[in-house]
Amino acid sequence: MDKKATFSIWYYISLFGLILMAEALFFSGYSAKEIDYSEFRNRLEQNKIETVVLTKDYIYGTFMPEKPEANHIRPDNLTPPVRHTPWYVNLDGLFDSFKEAREKAKALKELQFVVVRLNDPGLVERLQKHGVSYRGRIESNFFKNFIENWILPLGFMFLLWTFLIKKIGGGGLGGPLNIGKSKAKLYEDSSALNVRFSDVAGVDEAVEETREIVDFLKNPGKYTRLGAKLPKGVLLVGPPGTGKTLLAKAVAGEAGVAFYSMAGSDFVEMFVGVGAARVRDLFNEARQKAPCIVFIDEIDALGKSRSGPGAPVGGFDERENTLNQMLVEMDGFDGSIGVIIMGATNRPEVLDKALLRPGRFDRQILVDQPDRKGRYEIFKVHTRNIVLADDVDLEVLAAETTGFVGADIANICNEAALLASRAGREAVTMQDFQDAFERVVGGIERKSRRLNEKDRQRVAWHEAGHAVVGWFTPGADPVQKVSIVPRGQGALGYTLQAPEDDRYLLSKNEILARVKGLLGGRAAEEIVFKEISTGASDDLEKACGMVRQMLTVYGMSEKYPNISLVDRSNMGFLGGPPQRAEHSDELGREFDKELSAIISKCYSDAKELLHRKQEKFEALAKRLLAKEKIDTSDLEEILGKRSDV
Repeated sequence: MDKKATFSIWYYISLFGLILMAEALFFSGYSAKEIDYSEFRNRLEQNKIETVVLTKDYIYGTFMPEKPEANHIRPDNLTPPVRHTPWYVNLDGLFDSFKEAREKAKALKELQFVVVRLNDPGLVERLQKHGVSYRGRIESNFFKNFIENWILPLGFMFLLWTFLIKKIGGGGLGGPLNIGKSKAKLYEDSSALNVRFSDVAGVDEAVEETREIVDFLKNPGKYTRLGAKLPKGVLLVGPPGTGKTLLAKAVAGEAGVAFYSMAGSDFVEMFVGVGAARVRDLFNEARQKAPCIVFIDEIDALGKSRSGPGAPVGGFDERENTLNQMLVEMDGFDGSIGVIIMGATNRPEVLDKALLRPGRFDRQILVDQPDRKGRYEIFKVHTRNIVLADDVDLEVLAAETTGFVGADIANICNEAALLASRAGREAVTMQDFQDAFERVVGGIERKSRRLNEKDRQRVAWHEAGHAVVGWFTPGADPVQKVSIVPRGQGALGYTLQAPEDDRYLLSKNEILARVKGLLGGRAAEEIVFKEISTGASDDLEKACGMVRQMLTVYGMSEKYPNISLVDRSNMGFLGGPPQRAEHSDELGREFDKELSAIISKCYSDAKELLHRKQEKFEALAKRLLAKEKIDTSDLEEILGKRSDV
């Protein structure tokens, strides 16, 4: 594809400079020294004038060449070249009677006309007396004046106007004159995208659903012969980082059709009517490029519900006007022409119902978090171009990254490659992946933050308490790593517990086991140091939150079972603070009492377990103080096999 020439203001400045140079070269006046009329008279009387040309505006001439002095003669007896110095006298404004002289000299010859204007009747006689060669000439300056007074100013204004029009209107989509143009980025063919279904892993069900779209774009007759129509709109729904945008590009890449991509926020501007104009322009372009795919990322910025909390009341709302135009356009084109609208959002609950009705975005495809097999496939995709050492086991990495999405795994792979490069290794090792995982989960190691010995001892016993309680409590997640190296913004140490496989349901005992593990750190501090510290603030927040959810969300209360006090209809994939259902103050106080009793019971159980495992508890704390970081092999050596618990 030929690239269009890119013009800047320097092109116009250069062109204008060339015009000025041409004007100076071809239309400028006589290039000579300007003298006064009095000096001309004096030179004439001194016989220093050689030639004279008289015009109505100027007197042109040359001085007599000066004879070289004796001391200027060269040794080779060559006479230096003769110089005829040119000069001119500007008569403009010199005589106020020019108008009258012009009237008097209408019937006179050219020379007489000039003499009359000069009001110097004896000039001709003096020229003849001193032997000066003279002649008269009436010049026409019409063409020069036309160039200077009309062509150059108008040409400059035309060039400046053309430049401004290019910049404001035609030179880019951001100009005010193009403010209603669509901002969608167009990929003309599949080679520009370079994304296929093989690049999308971990969301096999979503890929299978989108294959139908590819088949329709490639073979529309297969469906239209029976009267079938593919849905006009396909909405990709899922948590952030699961690959919704990548999947949309893969659909266009597999189908080999044009792909328009833009964000929902690109439609909305501060100017009234701009969003609707961009929607119209986008759909017009899509019809011309059919078959094609129009992808609108983060469509919730455009399609939020027009009713409910936060909806505009009264006045004119630009976003609502843009949404209305989108609804009209989706109704106005035939689905059989091959234009498919794809949207992506992680907040489907906020979308307007009119946008989701049949005939618009009537098909939703869930792009969810990957399971263990999906994470393994994602690791394979993101390690294609990474040189891996022989000890790298992607199955183990997939098992350790429970809850991670594709973007998280891509980040781990990249961090591992960076760590290996920084260390100067020839390949990325398993340890690099482990360090990258810790960096993503806990933050970068704060090696500059050195704890004093007292705090270091407290952190070691605290983390040992977490590990021992988590290791020996039935139903708790297995402990994988323990560290007392400060990380991130405030973590002085951490104990990593992760399930061996993906879990979608938790029993009450498993929730309580996690709470006991969280409280094990503070219990250890109280046992060893006979006092507690501020280091358990995050543990307490998580423990109380889990118990409160157990009681008020999952209905696991002993006194008030099967009662939920939360409205989760508007929580969506991003979570956020749940809406409290209406309930009496008395019921709230009863739940608070039960929460306090459960936390106290779990704390007592954690302390009792640490007392029973006192010897192993102390051995683990000492190993932490010696090594700072321990993994499963150290834990099994000190605490024994977890299956034996």
